[in-house]
Amino acid sequence: MITPQIMKVINNISGLKYKKIYSTPYESLSKSQMTFRPTKYRNPKNSLNKVKSLNYVLDAIKLKSGMTISFHHSLRNGDAVMYYILKAIADKGIKDLTLAVSSLSLIQDCLLPFFETEVITAVDTSGCRGNLGSFIQKKGLKKPAIFRTHGGRARAIETGELHIDATFIAAPICDHYGNINGVQGKSPCGSLGYAMPDAHYADHVIAVTDTLSNTVLDYISIPQTLVDYIVEIPSIGDSKGITTGSIRISKKPAELIISKLAADVIKATPYFHNAMNFQFGSGGMAIATASFIKEAMLQRGIKANAGVGGVSSFHVQMLNEGLIDTFFDPQDFDLTAIQSLYNNPRHHEISVSDYANPLSANPYVNILDFAVLSATEIDLNFNVNVLTDSYGRLMGAPGGHPDAAAGANLTIITMPLLRGRLPMLLNNVTTCVTPGETVDILVTEYGLAINPLRIDLIDILKNTSLPIYSIEELKAKADKIAGPITPLEYSDEICGLVEYRDGSIIDVIHKL
Repeated sequence: MITPQIMKVINNISGLKYKKIYSTPYESLSKSQMTFRPTKYRNPKNSLNKVKSLNYVLDAIKLKSGMTISFHHSLRNGDAVMYYILKAIADKGIKDLTLAVSSLSLIQDCLLPFFETEVITAVDTSGCRGNLGSFIQKKGLKKPAIFRTHGGRARAIETGELHIDATFIAAPICDHYGNINGVQGKSPCGSLGYAMPDAHYADHVIAVTDTLSNTVLDYISIPQTLVDYIVEIPSIGDSKGITTGSIRISKKPAELIISKLAADVIKATPYFHNAMNFQFGSGGMAIATASFIKEAMLQRGIKANAGVGGVSSFHVQMLNEGLIDTFFDPQDFDLTAIQSLYNNPRHHEISVSDYANPLSANPYVNILDFAVLSATEIDLNFNVNVLTDSYGRLMGAPGGHPDAAAGANLTIITMPLLRGRLPMLLNNVTTCVTPGETVDILVTEYGLAINPLRIDLIDILKNTSLPIYSIEELKAKADKIAGPITPLEYSDEICGLVEYRDGSIIDVIHKL
């Protein structure tokens, strides 16, 4: 909970005086203005001479201490670019940088020495975990880390709130002109949706590639008109690292019960119809829910108008079988999805700004009939935590969770009532990331609860055979099973700020 006292502390931090406390999920942003994009000119005689050494580029862009550099995370646990670039920067004695990356995976633990030596002193990201998360929560940074949603990050870049001096784009393939795509080359990662806002608004754009094409690309994600320099390196990473263990159809009995119940809920609402639009997350329960929805679609002879969000092989299967007309894709989770993006004209690559930026006229999350999302914790007000664990440790990311929840007509959270012996339904979540006003139904293995704000859903579902409880009844069930729990004790020191998609502060991360 953000109190005026906490906000006073935040406003005393250099560079954060513009922050405000979260109010409502749909507060008007009409006063916000887009920032200017940098203008760039090259002498036509030199316009094709973009391929340079990394040392040349760092000198040419006049990178210096105190600047902000950015990366995208589409290679996830296969990324090798961030370390390569930061090592070269550190060797030049440059320090006090802000690392603005769309998310940090466990592989980025290798960056810890650059944090410890103050090459990096500030972080602006969606997610963080592992040793870097521990470093942040030991208050190792000069100022609190900022955790943004995917749409919120795009908004911050495009309004100038997050100014990027140089972005280094891991480019699976790049031609000599500077055209980039993520679907070819030695290390494909799929959609480059996360890198697109950076490419449009950063002062300097550097493509970092291990596959340099002598001919112009036939598929272009980021065009040559945005790219200042190209750096060729031995390897940008390993494509196998983009797939995580969460991308599967769950086989756990409890998770299958939750997934089947979530699908039954969707089928009982008016949001399950011909030409619907939906988003399923990449987790096992979300994909399992999608499989049950697929069965119902086949039985009723209906198909979806569009799928939105991250793409896995299961989504591709539905697209190829004609159960989805088209897919809008800001990120990919496996090689099948990458191949589909390259080969299928009904599979569209989109910018993360188009996907979820609340300042665009109609981001794709706004067309969602329903979204099925996971959670670490949920509370009696339907607030959701996906950033920290039950001990307050950084382990996840807001990602597109708050964005999809805000845009969808029906937001369903699938979550076990307990993990181990710990209840996941609490009086108050450890960290509020997605506000309860945007969450409609919680589905657990013991039954479901409908947000009292959704009187229409209560009226629709009350006459079904679905196991409906109040949120308080589900919590009482969790407490009875788990027994009393000891409340967490927090340090008063703040080491992280959790932003809602509009830029307001919805919660803080405390030093451990």
